[in-house]
Amino acid sequence: MSNIFEELRESHEKQRLLMDALTSTKGDSATRQIFYADLKEELQQHAIAEERYFYAPLIKKDKTVALSRHGIAEHHSIDKIIERLDNTEFSSPAWLTIMHSLQHRVLHHLEEEEHRFFQMAGKVFTEDQKLHLATQYHKEMVS
Repeated sequence: MSNIFEELRESHEKQRLLMDALTSTKGDSATRQIFYADLKEELQQHAIAEERYFYAPLIKKDKTVALSRHGIAEHHSIDKIIERLDNTEFSSPAWLTIMHSLQHRVLHHLEEEEHRFFQMAGKVFTEDQKLHLATQYHKEMVS
């Protein structure tokens, strides 16, 4: 059975792969549309599940309240970039520029989580909590 960190990393890797694929697409292609729809769904599902089963429990702990607030704020900044992409034609040269901005923001967020937040969370969650949160997160992601 995986723990919450392994579950989150799995989604993070999927996000990285989709963003890499997207930044190599051109124009209003079916490939760009499909990869973007997949990325958008993954980011939205992940943010909701992560806020419920990672950040919400962390925000209750004094040591991790600031990290939790920061992570949730970054989700909102990612949402704003997605909104900009939604309002830009796939064929526009601006689309890829905005996509690179999204990629930069998401990669920053993932790195921060994996190298800073996970270490702090590892100190405040018990092993049982890590497993339980992983189960809940996984259920949310597959529903």
